[in-house]
Amino acid sequence: MNWGKGLITGMAIFMLFILSMCFYMFRIPADEYDHQYYEKGLSFNADFAKEQQVLKDHAQPQILLDGEIVNVSFTGPAFGTAKFIRPSSAAQDKSFAIETGNQTLAKLPVSGLAKGRWHLLLQWQSGKKQYLYQQELNL
Repeated sequence: MNWGKGLITGMAIFMLFILSMCFYMFRIPADEYDHQYYEKGLSFNADFAKEQQVLKDHAQPQILLDGEIVNVSFTGPAFGTAKFIRPSSAAQDKSFAIETGNQTLAKLPVSGLAKGRWHLLLQWQSGKKQYLYQQELNL
């Protein structure tokens, strides 16, 4: 084999590699960034105040995984939302309504969620105060 054929073969392999990487990049879902970045920036101070309220009132909820149920124990009666956020795919995010009534325990069924790492975002109101708490979970 002479040098000309080797160079042409090497260039052809390199061009196929570059083209395959282009096709791969266009097939990846585009949810790698936050689409509500601006809106979240505007509400940052309100969310920060809710997180500080949890620390000030010592209202950090206790979170226990019991099989296919996540038990969230609040310090008082609470109502709000629990959002399970999947870091690898925004399409798998799921929200639950929380209303404990006169009790302090909320049970969240997670049987339909994929196994792996999740980010739990709890936003609730207890009494007349609003709270926000975040925690990583492995289901």
